Amino acid sequence: MSAQIAHLTLEQAQAQLVPWPHRAPAIGEAEYQARIAHARTLMREQGVDALLVNAGASLRYFAGVPWGASERLVALLITAEDAPVLVCPAFEEGSLDAVLKVPADKRLWQEHEDPYALVARVMAERGARTLALDPTAALFIHTGLRAHLDAALIGDAHAIIDGCRMCKSPAELALIQQACDMTLLVHRLAAGIAREGIGTDTLVRFIDQAHRALGADNGSTFCIVQFGHATAFPHGIPGVQHLRQGELVLIDTGCTVQGYHSDVTRTWIFGTPSAEQARIWALEQAAQAAAFAAVRPGVTCASIDDAARAVLEAAGLGPDYRLPGLPHRTGHGCGLAIHEAPYLVRGNQTVLRPGMCCSNEPMIVVPGRFGVRLEDHFHVTEDGARWFTPPSPAIDRPFA
Repeated sequence: MSAQIAHLTLEQAQAQLVPWPHRAPAIGEAEYQARIAHARTLMREQGVDALLVNAGASLRYFAGVPWGASERLVALLITAEDAPVLVCPAFEEGSLDAVLKVPADKRLWQEHEDPYALVARVMAERGARTLALDPTAALFIHTGLRAHLDAALIGDAHAIIDGCRMCKSPAELALIQQACDMTLLVHRLAAGIAREGIGTDTLVRFIDQAHRALGADNGSTFCIVQFGHATAFPHGIPGVQHLRQGELVLIDTGCTVQGYHSDVTRTWIFGTPSAEQARIWALEQAAQAAAFAAVRPGVTCASIDDAARAVLEAAGLGPDYRLPGLPHRTGHGCGLAIHEAPYLVRGNQTVLRPGMCCSNEPMIVVPGRFGVRLEDHFHVTEDGARWFTPPSPAIDRPFA
């Protein structure tokens, strides 16, 4: 057994779980203001008079408000000039004031009132006719707006919001780096406490508690732990499995730091790998490395997916999404949402630019037997890519 696997007692692992000593600084007001200014630049370029940002990751991005979407409209209306307007229920004003990071006018509505009429009223006051709507907004929000605005003048804000959020600032990169560092330590400790017979449920609980102890926002944001044949399912299967010698272990987990996500996967052998397990693991490692090597400013997202698939197809896997092979895209963007633009997938002609952050996870599935996913995130630099976490060096040595 590798010195990185099954070498810790639970007590030894827990002793390493202390609050993170060097925490990345919070996003400052000046950066929030710059984000709003950038949105206005994109609005002018697209001939849009107003932008409505719904509760969720984008509201946090522009205003610092960590507020989930619900049936009650909580949204930020950004127009060409003047302060943004926060439209929200009157009884939530105090809670929102406590987290709002930018100066904003407020338009409050009572439970029996129509918040979409308020949006239309502010637009009329500011001479705004066309509205770009947050693409994550539910259909009922679009329907509510159409009662007061010409449907032809309501468009999709996808290009504006993604245009702002895709390229991360140094402050954002630092927050993602901290989240990734914390999750990688949790992976190391989880591998350390693995033992024959341990249940997937035990590891899931430990991973959540470990993230929480290190100071993540809310423990694990998600956690997939799978053994043996269950590793052939990219997002796992229900039920508790118990670890046996010779099985692959796949752990995919992450946390958030001030809303910014980590998402790291390790696949390793408990015991001695078979020749086929070792071969597929090495191909996965090579495909991940090829995708990373292909990254540079100016190339398309699709070309990164192509680079990973070329390695697998040369080895007789696939082609395309056929199995054994890679059943999904090579990667996804990550930031305030765990999956966000840009996506490393066939046909995506989005051009990579410095500051873009993506996962690199060209998983190989051998149906009915096992799967291998190695997932690390990178960000695009002026001359290539930089890892947030060092990739796995070997099937029995998951950590550099």
